[in-house]
Amino acid sequence: MTKEDKVLVIQELKDVLQDAKVVYVASLEGMNAAATSDFRRQAFKQNITVKVVKNTLLQKALEQIEGVDYSEMFPTFKGNSALMISETANAPAKLIQGFRKKAEVPALKSAYLQETFYVGDENLATLVSIKSREEMIGEIITLLQSPLRNVLSALQNKDEANGNAEEAAPVAEETPAAEAAPEASADATDAPSAE
Repeated sequence: MTKEDKVLVIQELKDVLQDAKVVYVASLEGMNAAATSDFRRQAFKQNITVKVVKNTLLQKALEQIEGVDYSEMFPTFKGNSALMISETANAPAKLIQGFRKKAEVPALKSAYLQETFYVGDENLATLVSIKSREEMIGEIITLLQSPLRNVLSALQNKDEANGNAEEAAPVAEETPAAEAAPEASADATDAPSAE
């Protein structure tokens, strides 16, 4: 790879990483071509970008990113490295965990998400359990709907109870307001004024 090619790759990686909120680095070492192809296909379906990268080029690209110091991840950049970028915090971890049911690879090297670094494969279970934005919104909506459902249910039960009570009670004849009003005004004129 020429120096110009390296500069282009670093710039491409930098462009991809600049706005990334979820960055994983995994080892695909030991995966055959079919497994690697299947891994990439499933990643694509889950909107996870996967790039197999040279460690030195990845490190140089991360060093040029402003706002985040990725140096905590650099010691894990050994051997075969696959860069995984996603919008969903736990999606790459779930993908790795799903593949680990069949074999020991891929392995998590390091990850950066929610302004926190996770270094080492032992953090995979923690990353899987992190709730995605969509899951959090769903839980919040469920929590907000629960009291509302209770209020609506109580109101509906009250209306049904009142409806049953009205049906059981005899209906009294009502005097129209127009008929009742002249009698009241006639009584008021007959009364002596207190002067």
